[in-house]
Amino acid sequence: MAENSKPLDPLLDLLVQNGVLDDGQVETILEEAKNPTGKTLRQILIDGEYVTEDDLLGMMAAYQGCEVVDLSDMTLDTDTVQSIPPSVARMYNVLAVAADDTSVTLATSDLIDPRVSDELAFVLTKEVRFVMAREEDVRNRISQYYGDDTESVADMLKSLGSGMDMDETIKSDPNDVAALEGAANNNAVVKFVNLILYQGVVDRAADIHIEPFEKDFQIRYRVDGALYAMKAPDVSMAPAIISRVKIMAGLNIAERRVPQDGRIAINVAGRPVDLRVSCLPTVHGESVVMRILDQSATSLDLENVGLAEDVYEQITMDIEKPNGIIVVTGPTGSGKTTTLYSVLRRINSIDTKILTAEEPVEYDVDGIVQVPINHEVGNTFPKVLRAFLRQDPDIMLIGEIRDLETAEVAIQAALTGHLVFSTLHTNDAAGAVMRFVDMNVPPYMVASTLEAVLGQRLLRTCCKECKQEYTPDDETLDRINLTRDQIGGRPFYFGKGCKTCNGTGYKGRKAIFEYLRISNPIRELINKRSPTLIIREKARELGMRTMREDGVRAILDGYTTVDEVLRYT
Repeated sequence: MAENSKPLDPLLDLLVQNGVLDDGQVETILEEAKNPTGKTLRQILIDGEYVTEDDLLGMMAAYQGCEVVDLSDMTLDTDTVQSIPPSVARMYNVLAVAADDTSVTLATSDLIDPRVSDELAFVLTKEVRFVMAREEDVRNRISQYYGDDTESVADMLKSLGSGMDMDETIKSDPNDVAALEGAANNNAVVKFVNLILYQGVVDRAADIHIEPFEKDFQIRYRVDGALYAMKAPDVSMAPAIISRVKIMAGLNIAERRVPQDGRIAINVAGRPVDLRVSCLPTVHGESVVMRILDQSATSLDLENVGLAEDVYEQITMDIEKPNGIIVVTGPTGSGKTTTLYSVLRRINSIDTKILTAEEPVEYDVDGIVQVPINHEVGNTFPKVLRAFLRQDPDIMLIGEIRDLETAEVAIQAALTGHLVFSTLHTNDAAGAVMRFVDMNVPPYMVASTLEAVLGQRLLRTCCKECKQEYTPDDETLDRINLTRDQIGGRPFYFGKGCKTCNGTGYKGRKAIFEYLRISNPIRELINKRSPTLIIREKARELGMRTMREDGVRAILDGYTTVDEVLRYT
């Protein structure tokens, strides 16, 4: 491997050291790992017959100085297995096979990071030893002894939260830094915060909110765009829990007067998860929001974004153009960054130089030079973009065009032979055109550089477990401007609500789009400073399907409900 390349995944590194893989095979495996198959590196290695699972376990055991056991043949004592909490077993993918008063032996199928080993010893308050076992055996035994569902995690959080008692020093003086640090490293607090993170990842939450108020303390998860509250412990626990999160994110727990930002990198059930942490001082303490960036749960392939076939064909042609500006619009959290990175993945090749300027960088993609914007040190969008032009790029991604200076540099880049991608916060694709003019960009410059605008929204999809069909009444059809002839007898769907979807009727999200190509008739309207409404109508006349119409398509295909489409379009 090249000396300046990223460190290999520990599992691949182990196989390279043992002479099982060469550099070419590593590249092939890493490329396959990028595909949205949901396979882990381990599955790719075994399914691709690079190594058998037993040989892999042998190498891992030798590396970690432990032995391999056959869990399927072992008779396990229930008290021993349950000597570690279910939450710890699930989060770290371990199973207790032997235990006494001072130590515990854990079966695992993973390479154990020394930091994880230390954390387990701290959480379990015992010396920890490991043995290696087959992945399926560990998973089956965890399900056998703890149940095969995570429904008990919320109950464990409640009981753990109610069982925590805060040091009197913290209650009387929440500004005592030494006492805060001690409380943040309290065994129960560490377990509680780990469980909060585990629950968030398991529930596929986008964000975790930890918010102290005068008389209570709130923990909420944003799942599929909606917030759900979890039973939180007493408000006196807030300083310790928030301090624990800040310690994990490498933030200063003594500083509570100014906003702070950090990152946490953890492993949950064997897969790496990144959390972006934001702390905001409030009247009653610090409010913390953690954005979960679970890249293994996100497909960055353009085919899987959810574009209609005609839009997919149009956009794949436009992103091959040598220069111009392509903009994605939509509110915060509508999937704009995911769509843009799916596009970049499609056109990323060895003969193309791609630079991105983002605030912050959300996806780490090989072969793309990514620069985080940092206003504190003067790394603003315009400054970074001007530096980009001296780096000989072919393609540039600007996280967001929010002012005239950034827009001017983007247009300058497009005029000098670069393809530029960016985002704007507008209600629809047509609105993006006039947003440039509102920033005082001359209309002729917009008309000559803008190539296309993709507007998008994320709608919640009906839960597959409790999805039911019904025949819409005339009032429902009127609300979305459909006639009975147009639906052709097709049923509509809604989610009744079940355990899988937490009673909401929705599980997962689907994007809807509208794609405005800047053709000559649209350019003429831009030059005339025509209002957004005129541009939208002309685009529809030329074949653009609006987001409302794409939402109706999603209703008729059985993905979502009328209420969701009306709410977001």
